[in-house]
Amino acid sequence: MIELIDIEGFEWDVGNLDKNYNKHGVINKECEEVFKNNPLYINHDLIHSTRGKQRYQALGKTNTGRNLFLSFTVRKNRIRIISARDMSKNERKKYNEN
Repeated sequence: MIELIDIEGFEWDVGNLDKNYNKHGVINKECEEVFKNNPLYINHDLIHSTRGKQRYQALGKTNTGRNLFLSFTVRKNRIRIISARDMSKNERKKYNEN
């Protein structure tokens, strides 16, 4: 599993800077907040991981309490967000049960 203690920050792809906002209304700052708040649940995304490129999924909250689902990878100790959206009903239930 991933160790967040080794993370040095975030890497944002210039071509996708506004993708999550345009598709789901999630700003990049909110994505970063999720990693600073508890509880934060991270799972290895076996389906979308490939050899040499591990993907993860996170369930967490922003500073304002917005529940987000994040898909991300780690490159050179930096988190690179692939996708961000509001949690689904089932994800919120799972998040709140843990």
